[in-house]
Amino acid sequence: MPLVFMLQAGTDETVTKTQSLIDLIMEGGPLSIVIVSILLVLSFIAISIFATRYFTIRKAGYVDQNFMNNIRTNVTAGNIPAALALCQTTDSPIARMVEKGLLRIGKPLRDIDAAIENVGNLEIFQLEKNLSTLASIAGAAPMIGFLGTVTGMILAFYRMASEENVTPDVLAGGIYQALITTAFGLFIGILAFVGYNLLVAKVEKVVYKMERSTMEFMDLLQEPSH
Repeated sequence: MPLVFMLQAGTDETVTKTQSLIDLIMEGGPLSIVIVSILLVLSFIAISIFATRYFTIRKAGYVDQNFMNNIRTNVTAGNIPAALALCQTTDSPIARMVEKGLLRIGKPLRDIDAAIENVGNLEIFQLEKNLSTLASIAGAAPMIGFLGTVTGMILAFYRMASEENVTPDVLAGGIYQALITTAFGLFIGILAFVGYNLLVAKVEKVVYKMERSTMEFMDLLQEPSH
């Protein structure tokens, strides 16, 4: 989106200067270009992580309402192979946890519970994959932007000290660098922060469903008929 600057002369004439965002970045100098490039790379990484994790976690959180009912029916009837087949054809963390429990039937309940918990921990680790990277981007992007702010102000004061005739054009490059990098860094940091917390909230919901299903399965194994 172009930025328009209006300069009012002593007469009634108005001079209009239009600059695009890319022009402003270029006027900030090489360091401004480097910092903005780094921030753009971080933004692409953050978007990629958010998109892949969002759909993965969403898929993991979907549970067929009849899944545990069918497991209960098969286990109650003593048809363990059918229950195992159902788990193997259901692509979800809950199904893999129940499958591990079914494979341990006949062993002490404590061992079954430990085996299910181990699978659950692995599933949670997979769900949280790359979330730490997204959190790091949320913290690093504003800091990189502030680095551009500091270097931009240093550049502006250096030019002010070295030039005999200080005009706004002399200071413009440093100020552009300071403001643009700060804005970019904050924008990317805010998006990454919001995305990270949204994904963490969705993971917590999936973990709750996993724990609820595990308790339901363990209660099934402890019923008097078993």
